[in-house]
Amino acid sequence: MAKPLVAVIVGSNRRDSINRKLAHALARLGADKFDANFVRIDDLPMFNQDLEGSLPAEVVRYKNELARADGVLIVTPEHDRSIPAVLKNAVDWGARPYGKNSWAGKPAFITGTSPGAIGSALAQQHLRSMMTGLGMTLLGGEAYVTFKPNLIDEHGNIGDESTRKFLHDFVERFATLVGRLSAHQARSAA
Repeated sequence: MAKPLVAVIVGSNRRDSINRKLAHALARLGADKFDANFVRIDDLPMFNQDLEGSLPAEVVRYKNELARADGVLIVTPEHDRSIPAVLKNAVDWGARPYGKNSWAGKPAFITGTSPGAIGSALAQQHLRSMMTGLGMTLLGGEAYVTFKPNLIDEHGNIGDESTRKFLHDFVERFATLVGRLSAHQARSAA
C-alpha cells in the first residue's frame, strides 16, 4: 500500500530559513509514514482576483500539488505577530477561485519555530483560525518550538532529544490522521 503524500509548505522564502530546516527534519521524522512533497510558494504572484479567469502557470502548478496531497504540513515563522506575507498569499491562492478551495477537507499539522520564547505561537494561532475557516481538519494540540543552536544537527535531524520526542508524537498523530482521512476519502470515492 502506498504511503500518503503530504504537501509541505514552508512559510518563509529565506534560503537559510530555520523553519525550512525544521520542515525537512519533520519530513525525516515521518519518512516511514508518509512521502513529503515540498511545495514552492515564493514564485506565486501576489493574489489578484483579476487573475482568476486565467490562472498563472505557477498557481496552476501550486493548486495541482495541493490537490494531489493527502495532507498538508505547514511550518511557519512569525512576522509582526502574524504569518509572513508569502504564506498569506499562498493561503489566498489555495482558497481561490471561488468554488475551487484546495484546502477544504485536507488534514493539516501547523507548527513553526523562532528564536523567541513562544516559538511562532501567534502566527500559528492566526493560521489555525484561517485554515479552520477554509475547511481544513487540523491536528489537535500546539507545537511551538523555540529555535536553539542545537535544534537541528549537522545531518538535518532534530538534535535535541526532548524536542525530537515532542515533535515525533505530533508527526505520528498527524500521519495517523492523514491515513484515516485519505482511506475514508478513497472508500467514499469508490
